[in-house]
Amino acid sequence: MNQLSDRVLGMSTSATLAMAAKTRELKAEGKDIIGLSLGEPDFNIPDYIKEAAKKAIDENYSSYSPVDGYVELKQAIIHKFKRDNGLTYTPSQIVVSTGAKQSLANVAAVMLNKGDEVILPCPYWVSYSDIVKLNEGVPVEVQTSIENDFKLTPAQLEAAITPKTKMIWYSSPCNPSGSVYSKEELRALADVLKKYPNIVVVSDEIYEHINFVGDHASMAQFEDMFDRTVTVNGVSKAFAMTGWRIGYIGAPEYIARACNKMQGQITSGANSIAQRATITALNESPDRIQFMVDKFKSRRDLILQLLNDIPTFKNNVPEGAFYVFPDVSYYFGKTLRGRLIKTADDFSMYLLEEALVATVTGEAFGNPNCIRLSYAASEEQIIEAVKRIKESLN
Repeated sequence: MNQLSDRVLGMSTSATLAMAAKTRELKAEGKDIIGLSLGEPDFNIPDYIKEAAKKAIDENYSSYSPVDGYVELKQAIIHKFKRDNGLTYTPSQIVVSTGAKQSLANVAAVMLNKGDEVILPCPYWVSYSDIVKLNEGVPVEVQTSIENDFKLTPAQLEAAITPKTKMIWYSSPCNPSGSVYSKEELRALADVLKKYPNIVVVSDEIYEHINFVGDHASMAQFEDMFDRTVTVNGVSKAFAMTGWRIGYIGAPEYIARACNKMQGQITSGANSIAQRATITALNESPDRIQFMVDKFKSRRDLILQLLNDIPTFKNNVPEGAFYVFPDVSYYFGKTLRGRLIKTADDFSMYLLEEALVATVTGEAFGNPNCIRLSYAASEEQIIEAVKRIKESLN
């Protein structure tokens, strides 16, 4: 008898993790798969962060940590927000969690009631929709266009707002499109939102430092938006610390306190050693990780150059993160090597099985015409992957 809850039965499996599992399965069978599906930097953690972790072990940081994070880490986060974003938070507005994904889940759990609507500009990060639905909210997907670099316009935002709108969630730089909202673009959206003072904004800034266009803009930098914006960040992407699982929020105090309360009943405090290492990561200048950002930019330029040789792929130029998100709808309804391609799901699976290249369907991100390719891989792998894709499509 299946006695699982309706909640979990109605939940989608993470498409990125599912593709990663399928990739591992094929590799175990001896297939030479090039993985461009996971959003995971291929760099090692910088030595100065490793040394901080070793020091924490030697100093016996092995006990339960405070639910919302060590005081010293919260101070480092406050310092980082002030230095990098011009945002002023107090310790009671900071909550450290087991990755930015838990930070998002906390916010949804403490903010959403049944039927509350959450605006999600498409494409959005793969887990947003299910996190909202898990907490009985209603995702309201708003399609953006590749011609507008997949960015939400003020008119689209205005049209999506209803009396049930509780929140809007977005990421900048965006996973999966790599789009980066400028200060002027965010101000234009804020001008719409100021007419609706009860709508809370979740600004996911996990890719903040992987930005190829200059200054990073935060919604909370506007005085009239600060008290209604939750800024989400972490160390997984920019510091190559994916497995260390440290994320955090800066938020209105009532939301932060509620997240602390929720987390206290779910996981309690995040890993103690990882927290101590994160203190060092955030206190050091972002210049120390610039070498990774520079390498991602050169890889972006490389993969775009290669993909532009496939005339049936429609590409824009990502301004941050480490993904390209080409429109592949040209192939829908066509037959490739005897296989009918109906959707981006079909196309992504075709590339895995025929080209031996792992990508992720855009359907998982709310955009059914695209696929996501991560260029957090070596230049050799990128060159070989696109070569295989081209050959499989000829």
